[in-house]
Amino acid sequence: MQVTTSRFPCRIVLAALFAGFCTTPVIAQQTVPDNAVWVSEELTTYVRSGPTDGYRIVGTLSAGEQVAKLETSGKYTRVKSQSGDTVWILSEELQATPSAREKLPELKTQVAELTAELDRINETWETRVAGMKQRLQTRAQRIDELEAQNKALADDAETLRRQSRKLNARLDTQKEDLLMRYFMYGGGVAGAGLLVGLIVPHLPRRRKKRDRWFH
Repeated sequence: MQVTTSRFPCRIVLAALFAGFCTTPVIAQQTVPDNAVWVSEELTTYVRSGPTDGYRIVGTLSAGEQVAKLETSGKYTRVKSQSGDTVWILSEELQATPSAREKLPELKTQVAELTAELDRINETWETRVAGMKQRLQTRAQRIDELEAQNKALADDAETLRRQSRKLNARLDTQKEDLLMRYFMYGGGVAGAGLLVGLIVPHLPRRRKKRDRWFH
């Protein structure tokens, strides 16, 4: 029996974990200020010098950039950028959680760690499977050897049975010959005795000498 391994399940687990990280807020390793907010993922986020559309545009903020929230007026929020500038930005273009841009490096690190861990698990599993395959091959080889020995023993047993039948047949023949000889010998002895019994009465008897005192 052959046994195989695949890295496909590991890739599925990795993709699921990556999706989970993308949908779950990541706790930053560094301390985040209470008033921290992040610029949304828009490609261009304009900022103004005041809290209305009438104020002039004084620049832009990078998508995903972390800024400090200072105050809110109407639909605008005054923020302090990482460079130290204070500007007004539409409140709808701010979000309370880190952007994908902020989370991506940490996610990449976590994905790399998970990939390495999955590789170690896969390597361990492949080692175990290789050991199992080796044991199965050894057992299969041992089974083949035992089957060959069993066949050889069966052949030897059949040979012995044939020899036993031949010996029994020869023994039966020898018994019959021996009985025939006993019968012939016994018949001969009985015939000889009968012949002697018939001949002896007809043999001439010797006369006894008379005692000389009676003369």
